Amino acid sequence: MDRTSRPQAVIAGRLLDGRAVTLTVRDARIAGIEPLTEALSADAANAPALPWLAPGLVDLQLNGYGGIDFNTLPLGEEQVAEVTSALWSHGVTSYLPTVITNSDEAIAELLGVLAAAADRDPLTGASIAGIHLEGPFLSPEDGARGAHSAAYVKAPDWELFQRWQEAAHGRIRLLTLSPEWPQAPDFIARCAASGVLVSIGHTAATPQQIREAVAAGARMSTHLGNGSHLMLPRHDNYLWEQLAADELTAGVIADGFHLPESLLKVFLRAKPGRIALVSDAVYLSGLAPGRYTTHIGGEVVLTPAGKLHLAANDKLLAGSAQMLPAGIGHLVRRGLATLEEAWTLASSVPAGLLDRPDLGRIELGAAADLVLLRTDAGAPVVEAVYKQGQKVIGSSGSA
Repeated sequence: MDRTSRPQAVIAGRLLDGRAVTLTVRDARIAGIEPLTEALSADAANAPALPWLAPGLVDLQLNGYGGIDFNTLPLGEEQVAEVTSALWSHGVTSYLPTVITNSDEAIAELLGVLAAAADRDPLTGASIAGIHLEGPFLSPEDGARGAHSAAYVKAPDWELFQRWQEAAHGRIRLLTLSPEWPQAPDFIARCAASGVLVSIGHTAATPQQIREAVAAGARMSTHLGNGSHLMLPRHDNYLWEQLAADELTAGVIADGFHLPESLLKVFLRAKPGRIALVSDAVYLSGLAPGRYTTHIGGEVVLTPAGKLHLAANDKLLAGSAQMLPAGIGHLVRRGLATLEEAWTLASSVPAGLLDRPDLGRIELGAAADLVLLRTDAGAPVVEAVYKQGQKVIGSSGSA
């Protein structure tokens, strides 16, 4: 056989729709999908059951992990690579590191480090599918602004955004803003024309302003239901308007703490196929439960269950500390979605928002970003991960 035609990997597993298959990987892509023979796929008494085989997860919003914060300087390129490899263990093979509201200079420096880290290492660069800039073009109002610093919130500024895009080596792929600013529609249209996905978030916009943003090209809602006022008009408000807009896919934190089960059910029914699970995890995710001091929330507590709250009030969240598999497991355990449905919301749906049909799918020609997993009480447990056909998590050799 010609050495160049030898497969990079051969992986056996059961797809989330139940089919037992063997995947052949060549040149970092899925080159073959063949059904397993009945003899090979049968779970013999003395052989382990086939693992589930799923596409890699895609997280559109991640602020840090394992004590490394993408929003605190100094930030090193090695730290970005460290977070990237840590995410693989959770099945996240593509993600958008997220930079939030800060001074103009700090945003530029943070973007530059993230871009340099992606340029430096091929697997890190392949895993960073872009950068999410969340702010500073947000609502200045308390409640809607969330934890973003009021000192740095400002109106959309195209020249400033272009300077940040240059610092990011063109890698800003997602921008969260509030369309309540008068110049927002024109700004959104320019972003959309340049290939930047615009998401509505941290907003006090009127329903009319939401509609104008959608007409200008906004395609997403950032962590819908969170980062909003505690009290809203019962009919005319920005949550209902975003739910009603078929053009918008809703980013949702489904960790079991940020949104009640009833609201998750309504979101899933209102937007079938247009929900993208996000972690929105902060840098304390991945650390041991305990009490921590943060630069934004002050004293906080990370519970053994994964809830992150203010030390002074356990009813006030201090961010998210759960990875995407936790959100998937929550939907499955609560009977809100099957494993296949929930996994899709965290893989192919966000990949579609990024216009990356090669990600989040198991099909011929797709990227060989793959996860082998089992389930525990409905929740996915990652056993092995491939990034571009290379096994990055799990025992050495092909599965």
